[in-house]
Formats: sequence, C-alpha cells, structure tokens
Amino acid sequence: MADEFTHLTDSGVHMVEVGGKPDQKRRAVASGKICLDKNTIKLIQNEEIKKGNVLTTAQIAGIQAVKNTSSIIPLCHPLALTGIELDFEVRDTEIIATCTVNTLGKTGVEMEAITGVSVALLTVWDMVKAVEKDEDGQYPDTRISDIQVIKKEKI
Repeated sequence: MADEFTHLTDSGVHMVEVGGKPDQKRRAVASGKICLDKNTIKLIQNEEIKKGNVLTTAQIAGIQAVKNTSSIIPLCHPLALTGIELDFEVRDTEIIATCTVNTLGKTGVEMEAITGVSVALLTVWDMVKAVEKDEDGQYPDTRISDIQVIKKEKI
C-alpha cells in the first residue's frame, strides 16, 4: 500500500495530475451480487416483474453509471472509455453482476467497473422491491454484497 494519500495537499484536496503518463490500454473487471427470494428469481427469469425486464434495465443503468463515474465520484478523472460489458449470472437465490470496462488512457478504470456493478445491482433491487418486501414493508433477506475488483490490468 502507498504511504501517502495522492489526493491530499497542504491546502486540501486535488485531482491527481496524470497528464505526463503515456496512454495505455487498460481493463478492470468488478463483480458483486444481490440475494433475492427464489420466487423473485423465477419472476425475473419469466419476465413477470411489472416494472419491466429487470436484467436489461439493470444492464443499461450499469453501463450508464460507468459512463458517468467521474460525475458521481468527485476526484475520478473523466475517461475515454472504449468498451463496457455488464453481464449477469442468475442462480437460485442470487444474481451476480460482472462489469468489464476498457479504456485507452492514463489511469485505470476500476472505479468505473465498481460503479457499474453497484448501480446495476441497485437497479435490480429497485425493480423487484414490490415482490421482495415482507408484510411489514421490510427487506429481511434482500441484500447486496461482495462488490469487488476482480482484475485490474494494463493490456
């Protein structure tokens, strides 16, 4: 781990200068999961959620979030993205989202990949909340977890 915080200065914070670094093809992959009731998973698979197609909507939302990461996270650089893939693996009681982000630039795209996964999973939750709520209007079993960077690389 680095011993210094690169965004801190004697006068406060700043966005790190990366202009002197060469452009490099970069890729980051992140994943996370949402735990849902088995019946909710079946409704998603059968496209019976009243709000619409859950996974397509979550995919679009996640991709849009990747493209807007620098607007959401204050000290992230705006990046020229060259590709975004956001995929889902549907299991009995969970959906795993995986987001791969590519760029040709001076800094990595791991924050973009994490943001894509996070927003995709939040969108799934939003779309299924009506069927996930218990009789008290709570979500005792619904949870988002394990959001992590799987890989960050220069390619």
